[in-house]
Amino acid sequence: MDDVDVLTIGAGGGGYPAAFRLAAAGRRVVMVDPKGLMSGNCLAEGCVPSKAVREIAHHLLRHRRFHKSGLHGEVSVDYSEVVAHKDQVQTRRYEQHDAELRAAPNVALLTGTARIDDPHTVAVDTPEGLRRFNARNIIIASGSDISVPPIPGLEHCLSSRDLYALRPSVSTLPASMLVIGGGYVGLETASFFSAFGTRVTVVEREAQLLPGMDPDMVALLAPLLDPNIEIILRAEVRRVEPTSQGVRVVFFDGTAEQHRSAAQAFQALGRHPVIPAGLREIGVTVGAHGVQADPTLQTNLRHIYACGDVNGRTPLFHAAVRQSVAAAANIMAGDRHADAVDFLSTPTTVFTLPAAAYVGLTRASAAAAGVSIEEGAYSFAEDSRAQIFGETQGEIRLFFQTGSLRLVGGWVVGIDAGNLIGQIGLAVSRGLDARDLAAFADQHPMSAEGISRSARSLF
Repeated sequence: MDDVDVLTIGAGGGGYPAAFRLAAAGRRVVMVDPKGLMSGNCLAEGCVPSKAVREIAHHLLRHRRFHKSGLHGEVSVDYSEVVAHKDQVQTRRYEQHDAELRAAPNVALLTGTARIDDPHTVAVDTPEGLRRFNARNIIIASGSDISVPPIPGLEHCLSSRDLYALRPSVSTLPASMLVIGGGYVGLETASFFSAFGTRVTVVEREAQLLPGMDPDMVALLAPLLDPNIEIILRAEVRRVEPTSQGVRVVFFDGTAEQHRSAAQAFQALGRHPVIPAGLREIGVTVGAHGVQADPTLQTNLRHIYACGDVNGRTPLFHAAVRQSVAAAANIMAGDRHADAVDFLSTPTTVFTLPAAAYVGLTRASAAAAGVSIEEGAYSFAEDSRAQIFGETQGEIRLFFQTGSLRLVGGWVVGIDAGNLIGQIGLAVSRGLDARDLAAFADQHPMSAEGISRSARSLF
């Protein structure tokens, strides 16, 4: 048995930031990951490759705005080249991670699957055989995997792995696609492929797109999406059937069964946390949404931490990194509370075309929490950058606590949403108020000007 100071189960965003921080402090660290690569699902099949595709789709839409059909006809893309670009981005980032790992002292990455035998013992099944480690601290950062509900025929659908993994199985543009699930993964994918020319239908079981997100924000976004995307709400998928032309998706609309056919179907029905074998057996509490962890990322066994998607708190890569850094600080403090994560101030972006982003309390969540708010708003119809790009729909909306005018949240729907929400999130996390934001001179002519303008609208 090998003795180590810290063992991370997973080498993605919830694992490697802590591993490097602890190794730099002189701790002996081993990361265990079945992929044998440093980086998690974000790079493997999620945020990085999908946004590489998204940005090409966005550039295409902007180009079309000023293109006049000539001898060469409509502007289009070679989707195989889009995939090649996506693969190149992933490959480069894997190479960067590998170089970072090779340069780091005191940390090693082991390819294998981990099993927890007791509160300090982890057995790892590697290609070379079984290895056992005695670890003073364990970080559970095993991430999440694609959920496959028991819907007959769902195996005939593509998943995010088929579209966004390195060298994916799909490298040609389908003529039509039926997307099952109107959450952020499904809606983003629908936006990209519709921009490329695929005929897209989205079916969603709930009464609104992006279930669980603020309904007023979603109501702002929905009319801005490509009108060529057919959206069917309150549609419970019953089965998926292969046909000679592709697939047929049968759904119940509340009254009767209906169906739509397409060349391909894409299922985006969520993800579930990957719970390492033996974790429950040693007494770590696992709830419906993942391993239970407090803001210090400690589980009920204080020397065991759970970071990233596996704890279900904020299943986003940047959230996992922040949690991993906090876990490292607490481990270095002897498992005392040296750092804690504010889950509410972590921004979320839906990278549709256009995008929407939010952070903290918004209109619906503030009402549910009993927090009285005042709102400041800025329409992109007034914004110079939005006018430059001809993307003047949408808004910045900020939510301030009544009385103190402390910023408690905000959303951005429209241009630069993914960039702007970080600045708003920083203000939320640092407790800034409307006067702080109003006094800041944001860069002109950039859409960030709208943040101070939103705050000034209260005075």
